[in-house]
Amino acid sequence: MGVEFVDLFNQWASSYDDTVSGNDPEYKEVFEGYEDMLELLAGLSISPVMEFGIGTANLTRKMIGQNKVVIGIEPSSEMRRIANLKCPEAAIFDGDFLNYPQLITPIQSIVSSFAFHHLTTSEKIEAIQKFNDKLESKGQIIFIDTLFKDETHKQALIKNAEKSGHLNLAQDLQEEYYGYLDELKEMFSNQGFEVSFKQMNKYAWLIQAKKGE
Repeated sequence: MGVEFVDLFNQWASSYDDTVSGNDPEYKEVFEGYEDMLELLAGLSISPVMEFGIGTANLTRKMIGQNKVVIGIEPSSEMRRIANLKCPEAAIFDGDFLNYPQLITPIQSIVSSFAFHHLTTSEKIEAIQKFNDKLESKGQIIFIDTLFKDETHKQALIKNAEKSGHLNLAQDLQEEYYGYLDELKEMFSNQGFEVSFKQMNKYAWLIQAKKGE
């Protein structure tokens, strides 16, 4: 996970909640139904939970509100600062999907919202391998993230963003590492996960991957 994303997160931290709340028209469709998606993700999680890319702790706070034990991992110091203020009940650590403290707490769920796309294809594969090792038997990975059905779908979304004048969004769709549905399915299946996908809005999908016995 590149340091360029950490710098971006530090700069974005103060306005992140405004963006995900739909106040930035350019990203409104990306985060449409954001609160409902987080509620769903929180409800599906089983404690103890490890959350990657906690940002400003919007999902973290919902899980804590359900009396779940949450271990949060976040590479941005500014995001962590806000998260600690918003959700002091969570244990929040510096780290990312590939590098994080090796805690002894048994993990039943690994969750993340709008963060897995910051990993390259090879990094995604490595992360899923690590998740498999970390999760308890029958544990689950539960992510919400932007992904593409295929290359045709990707290009259609880019063209639509450009047509709407959302040039920053169009650039993000081209430059960040959003996964393809079949590609992600293969990654999880190769590690023995039973995986399913459900589209939540024009961009976001729910990814559920259950570990075997």
